[in-house]
Amino acid sequence: MKPQLLKVPKGLQKSFSIRQDVVLYFYNRWHYHPELELIHIEQGSGTQFVGDNISSFQNGDLLLIGPNLPHYWRCDEKYFDRESQLYAQATVLHFSEDIFGKSFLELPENKSISELLVKARLGMKISGAGTQTVKKLLKDLLDQTNGNSIISLLQILESLSHCADVELLTDTPNLHEYDQFDTDRINHIYQYSLSNFQKKISIEEISEVANISPHSFCRYFKSRSRKTYSQFLLELRIGHACKLLSEAKLPIAQVCFESGFNNFANFNKYFKLHTGKSPMHYQKEFRKIPISGHLTTLNPAL
Repeated sequence: MKPQLLKVPKGLQKSFSIRQDVVLYFYNRWHYHPELELIHIEQGSGTQFVGDNISSFQNGDLLLIGPNLPHYWRCDEKYFDRESQLYAQATVLHFSEDIFGKSFLELPENKSISELLVKARLGMKISGAGTQTVKKLLKDLLDQTNGNSIISLLQILESLSHCADVELLTDTPNLHEYDQFDTDRINHIYQYSLSNFQKKISIEEISEVANISPHSFCRYFKSRSRKTYSQFLLELRIGHACKLLSEAKLPIAQVCFESGFNNFANFNKYFKLHTGKSPMHYQKEFRKIPISGHLTTLNPAL
């Protein structure tokens, strides 16, 4: 279940790298690197994996990913339809954890930055008003042709360290050591699951994709992901349901079945367990509909 080690290129006379990607879709590969990654998703939506966290991403998201923490972005299926004329765009900054040196980060004035880098090992999604300053500084750094760029990087980290609306994406830092023989296995599992989660996927089926026995697959997947494959599938389906409820004007029963659930009672149960809200209340947060709107027409036998 080894992610791909990515070697991040740096420009001449540069101690870090920054680039803007304009691509048909993101990045579709589970990978990691020793550098921290700050990514501003300017255009794009889909599913992201950071360590053992599965969640959605969308336009405007800002994330700080710690060193050697595996991550993977996959755009929604509509981005793979060439007739849609959609594209994905992101500004991506990579820098080493020790870029400023240990002594510099131990200065009392830099305590907030030092704490930020420690938190980043768990993966961070940063929201709220403070991100606008960070995004502007990123754009300025991307366009910078003269001046001391390391000072600009320091300003970005200082601004990030004062953003109050932060979600830590994992519970523990990545401690896995990866061998060189199964680089593609997790990518095959993820890609197959993302393409087929709307239907039933048996352990025998996904084991064949991973090219190991069903018994070995269950043990293997849980030891690497810290969750069972059924839990993994459930999180994919709930995430997709959240997206449909917030974006599409679909009846809740249709959302249930298009998210891979074949039983409405189970859908309602697991959705509330994972989000703390019923599907109807979740939808109501995004759409101005009466609270009695959809469930009155549902067949209880679904």
